[in-house]
Amino acid sequence: MGTSPVFIATPKQWQAALSAANTNRDGTGTLVDVIPTPGSSGSRVDRVRVQAIVTTTAGVIRLYLYDGTNNYLLREILVTAVTPSTSLEAWSADVDLDGLILPSGWKLRASTHNAEAFRIFARGGDF
Repeated sequence: MGTSPVFIATPKQWQAALSAANTNRDGTGTLVDVIPTPGSSGSRVDRVRVQAIVTTTAGVIRLYLYDGTNNYLLREILVTAVTPSTSLEAWSADVDLDGLILPSGWKLRASTHNAEAFRIFARGGDF
């Protein structure tokens, strides 16, 4: 094993749109690729931001890891009911993924429990 630290070589900002309801927690149903193709040496994901672009009801955003064969539930983010206006921001959440490593060939996927529109942004980079 090498003794030199490895850093991100290419910073990245990935994004995807979520809107199809999927109440499953087992990795089936409609999932959206947030990071469809990590770098050839893998990618690191530091942070995810989820931003509602509509009125929300109580629900969940789910993040999954896909290894090329199976989806694994990584994290659930609770969504609260918010009716945005000029005095109330739309629902959003920032999630620290602590430098999650995605090997080449893996994906970061997401789903929304309710049929509501969200944008999801992942920040990190390729090795």
